[in-house]
Amino acid sequence: MKEEPNKWLYDCVNPYFIQMHSIKDVCYVGETRFQSIEIVTTDSFGKCLVLDGKIQSSEADEFIYHEALVHPAMIGYPHPQTVFIAGGGEGATLREVLAHSTVKRVVMVDVDKEAVDICRSSLSSWHQGSFEDSRLELLHIDAREYLAGCREKFDVIIIDITDPLKGGPSYLLYTQQFYRLVQQKLTPEGILSIQAESCDWEGWDIFAAISNTLNATFPAVFPYQVYVPSFGCLWGFTLATSHQFNPLLLSPEEVDNRISARISKSLKFYDGITHRGMFSLAKFLREVMSREKRIITDDDPLFLR
Repeated sequence: MKEEPNKWLYDCVNPYFIQMHSIKDVCYVGETRFQSIEIVTTDSFGKCLVLDGKIQSSEADEFIYHEALVHPAMIGYPHPQTVFIAGGGEGATLREVLAHSTVKRVVMVDVDKEAVDICRSSLSSWHQGSFEDSRLELLHIDAREYLAGCREKFDVIIIDITDPLKGGPSYLLYTQQFYRLVQQKLTPEGILSIQAESCDWEGWDIFAAISNTLNATFPAVFPYQVYVPSFGCLWGFTLATSHQFNPLLLSPEEVDNRISARISKSLKFYDGITHRGMFSLAKFLREVMSREKRIITDDDPLFLR
């Protein structure tokens, strides 16, 4: 984040597109072992979490991102009981997972304990007390390291990690080797959900590379997108599974029935009609993805520009 005397937040969406947000208040500024972290209140989107100079989520629209990341996988699984979350330090991904009455156990692994502690104390409207839920086991180690040594298998695995930056903590969680490890830790009908970066003009090559890497690993892969206003772009997600599951075969009525049966709270973004629309990618994006040949590996990792 660059702060000028007139208090503007400069959010670099890509090298050619910068959003500016006027700052009403600076709540926190600091550095952890892994990243810079700021919490500011903006006139445009309310309170915002900013990591390494980029808005990660905002008070006004975080529900769009977190409901989109969590619920298609959770609703797609017949009766999800065990869930693994990589990242998700704000606690909002955890909040949405725990909203499902079928869930009995959640393992959340976020390597940056300091960042999680800051979010716990400063972003209560995000996590809404989810960190205190008895179904949660919260660990502060590398997610890949944890899964490699874990004998447990999970019905749903959700990857809610930061951008793949050089020297950052997350770039080795975008590789085929990691996705193969995740595949081994899913139950037979298990579903993986990941945030897959921007799928707008300057990000669709990254989105396509992530989807192609998953396609080289899993038998069934389903990319989708939503518009997140505070990000200034369409944001990509992807489901992957080794089971014969197709989210497009779920009718809007069936999605709504499963939401009613499992989730007691009211969702603001996700329902049956939204579910169907999320997976309808534009023609030009489908063409970009069909041409993509890159497979992201440990030896040839992907880095955000």
